[in-house]
Amino acid sequence: MSKKVLLLVSVVYLLASVCVLNAAQKPNIVFLFSDDHAVQAISAYGSIVNKTPNIDRLADEGAMFTRNYCANSICAPSRACILTGLHSHKNGLRDNVDRFDGSQQTFPKILQKNGYKTAIFGKWHLKTNPTGFDKWMIYPGQGYYYNPDYITPEGKKRIEGYSVELTTNFALDFIKEQKEADKPFLLMCQYKAPHRTWNPGPKYLDKYRNVKFPEPDTLFDDYSNRSSNAAKQEMEIGRDMIMGYDLKVPVEKCIDWKRMTEKQRQDFAESYRMANKEFMEANLTGKDLVRWKYQRYMQDYLACIAAVDDNIGRILDYLKENGLEDNTIVVYSSDQGFYLGEHGWFDKRWMFEESFRMPLFIRWPGVIKPGTVIDKLTQNIDFAPTFLEMLNLQAPQKMQGESFLPLLTGKPVQWRKSLYYHYYEFPGCHSVARHEGVATERYKLISYYQTGDWELFDLEKDPKEMNSVYGDKEYSAVQKELEAELIRLKKLYDAPDVSKK
Repeated sequence: MSKKVLLLVSVVYLLASVCVLNAAQKPNIVFLFSDDHAVQAISAYGSIVNKTPNIDRLADEGAMFTRNYCANSICAPSRACILTGLHSHKNGLRDNVDRFDGSQQTFPKILQKNGYKTAIFGKWHLKTNPTGFDKWMIYPGQGYYYNPDYITPEGKKRIEGYSVELTTNFALDFIKEQKEADKPFLLMCQYKAPHRTWNPGPKYLDKYRNVKFPEPDTLFDDYSNRSSNAAKQEMEIGRDMIMGYDLKVPVEKCIDWKRMTEKQRQDFAESYRMANKEFMEANLTGKDLVRWKYQRYMQDYLACIAAVDDNIGRILDYLKENGLEDNTIVVYSSDQGFYLGEHGWFDKRWMFEESFRMPLFIRWPGVIKPGTVIDKLTQNIDFAPTFLEMLNLQAPQKMQGESFLPLLTGKPVQWRKSLYYHYYEFPGCHSVARHEGVATERYKLISYYQTGDWELFDLEKDPKEMNSVYGDKEYSAVQKELEAELIRLKKLYDAPDVSKK
């Protein structure tokens, strides 16, 4: 063989080796996602009601976002925003009634076309079957906590067990398969918990049963000094929580009761038996009844979160023990925030902080400095373009979100100063009025365009959003500036004209 031919063969071999090496070095993404996880129930954010040691690991070993928000605070629309990088009016899913158009571009489809194995397990909630995934097992609709059904390409299956643990099992099986195949992968592990009706798993039934939680100081909010819309909702703990459906009094009214095995029923009933007996004998009314409902709600809600945190720990441990930790981006978030008694509420939907703000943690060893804190304004439409840039893939020009990778790596970047929000589901569950608005780091302007009401909040002076200063002379310049910014953002995002709706 001549030297020239030998040299050519060597170059080809070297290039092939580099290609193989580059393929092996493509980072995996494990996207862990829960439902209705309030920021104020995560210890990394300073929770005073619970501990989340495994989620906190992601904060300690990666980045924590303190000002991350959703574009539309409700389950299905938030998920559509994340998949597409588009606001609700652009991806076509404005509320929980709409069906997701699976033919549109999503970030899993782009990863799939670029050699990634993709999978989603757990809550999907978009009414059409997943597209862009090599493997999927999803709940019909909201799904159940106990012995849930899963829709698969082969049909529907009911599987015995607790939903959080089952979904984790499927996620771990998928990771193992990809490790053996030596393929880069995207895993979306999406828990039902801690969504209503907050049914704790067998291991967590008594975790908080005898704990008394501090009450938020706005538990008995009278909704004064704001628009009339705040008082017209149907999401108050005292008035709107259902004794059987939500609070397990009687325990047989639990929505999962008929799905449970006999052993599951026995354990479930025994956990609530004494507390329910004491409650019935107390014959509570008025504020005392509200306080009891709040405590029961918190006990069950936080027990569901404990299951999520423990199972996140299972996945993190598996990645570490199997040599995948260093080459895997791990993300934790939830579809929106939630009310834990603030303003007397449960649920979400509003542009107020508790429901507007989303948890977000990202760990990427060797790229993101441990203990990084991001305090810039980010939004769930940013997830898709960020994931794509992390993998050196081009985001479609039509995506409206911005990659926040420069924020994670410390590169200088001019970043946005405001966010656009729009909630559409009225009339509908919980009767929260339609509204749109603009948020900056300090201020928030909200337009309830169907009723003609406006609200303006100064988050620095009024972080609990108890007093609207809309129309206050002291804030006239701020109000004018935010009204102009709302117009600018609507033009930027090609948002609908709601002036006559």
